[in-house]
Amino acid sequence: MKKFKKVLAMGLASVMMLGMVACGGGSSAGGDSTAAGGDDTASADKPAASAEAPRHEGSEPRTIKIGTWYDIYYDSTHKDIYDDPSVSDEELAQKNFDALKAVEEKYNVRIEYVNLTYAGIQESINTSVLAGKPDCDIYLTEPSFGIPAVVNGYATNLAEVLPADADILTNQNYLRTINISGLDGTYFMCPVGGESVPGSSYPLAFNKKMLDDAGLEDPNVLYEKGEWTWDKWKEYLKALTKDNDGDGVTDVYGFGSRYDWLFEYLMMSNGTACAASDKENMSSKEVGEVLDFIYNMYNVDKVANPWNEDDWDYNQNAYKNGEVACWVTQAWIVDANKDADAGLEEVWCPWPIGPSGNKETNARKNDIGGAAYFIPKGVEDPYLVYSVFQDYKDYYGDDFEQRDYVNEWWHDNALTEDNYNVMCYCGEKTGVDLWNSIGVDYQFPLLLKGEQTAAQFQETNKQLVQSALDAMFK
Repeated sequence: MKKFKKVLAMGLASVMMLGMVACGGGSSAGGDSTAAGGDDTASADKPAASAEAPRHEGSEPRTIKIGTWYDIYYDSTHKDIYDDPSVSDEELAQKNFDALKAVEEKYNVRIEYVNLTYAGIQESINTSVLAGKPDCDIYLTEPSFGIPAVVNGYATNLAEVLPADADILTNQNYLRTINISGLDGTYFMCPVGGESVPGSSYPLAFNKKMLDDAGLEDPNVLYEKGEWTWDKWKEYLKALTKDNDGDGVTDVYGFGSRYDWLFEYLMMSNGTACAASDKENMSSKEVGEVLDFIYNMYNVDKVANPWNEDDWDYNQNAYKNGEVACWVTQAWIVDANKDADAGLEEVWCPWPIGPSGNKETNARKNDIGGAAYFIPKGVEDPYLVYSVFQDYKDYYGDDFEQRDYVNEWWHDNALTEDNYNVMCYCGEKTGVDLWNSIGVDYQFPLLLKGEQTAAQFQETNKQLVQSALDAMFK
């Protein structure tokens, strides 16, 4: 569908949602992206942060240590691309390796990944940084411990140490950041890559044949006209719920998928979040609307496949057997279930807009799993460290189009170009909601089975959320 344009990386940084905005990128041969690069590797004379990027002037190269909790390739200890035992895309691997060598020469540095383990990296941040002598020049984090580290003052504010024209403070073509509600400054560095747009975006999917048989219009057309709302979606789910043999037992439900994705994306489509700052929002009217809608799907309208507590995968994959007409999807689900081999025709679309939502301002992806790095306080010459890291991640040699769109795996597993464009559209506006990352057991089956109302669910969980946030932001 042409209306869902492929989004350019340089436009992504302009949309900051829900108080905290995350950035994506996987962890593959390039450390943070699976997209293929352009034809040119990083140029040795390309300025990274500004026209006067620094260089280490010592007689021996300075080692820039990057703390992680898993192995990442490549760094200066590696001799060739085959030091990565799982290398598959040799061209991409070579681009990353060549970018590493160019950065080493340009800045007179060595880059070294240090696998501290998951517990070890948190201990290192909380002890060495607090003592004023960081073990590493850069730390890889995730929200559960990265955000508290920043809130507690362990990270360098890049706005204070970089020139005003630094990329992360302006265009964010190479590295994007995370904005934290109530905290001024630029702390996180998130590599921009092709995977950062479609990755972790979860659009709705419809069985095309079921849509056609029911005489229902493509929901993307309704979305473009501003008519794809929760009420319209409910109409679709009712029309798609069928007792095909007339025995009084539903054979096909309108919807069936995982409750975590349903809750998360309905919140975003309603312009809200549960835990997007240090204050809980579980008790809000907007979250209440989400929970009430879910309660009615399962218990009043009965358009949702009954939750199966014994088989998590069944809830996600019931669509394969034609048991549901609408579900939540992603490229990895299509790949795992071999939808293409099964000949399943799918129509993907954005989530419908809720009563408190706004099509123009809603976040469309909760991107809390991307790679987010920070430079700890106490590091020598953080401007140099930033410049090295930015150039090191520019393995695609400024060819943004190639970096973002030459990505056959994503295209193939979206099944159609229209679906791929929808997936990218859903990944264009990102927000961060920590609701599922703070260790709260919400007991969603109580809501799905009608054992709790929406209001009771809110009352039961609001203090649990607040206590978890207090522990995170202490």
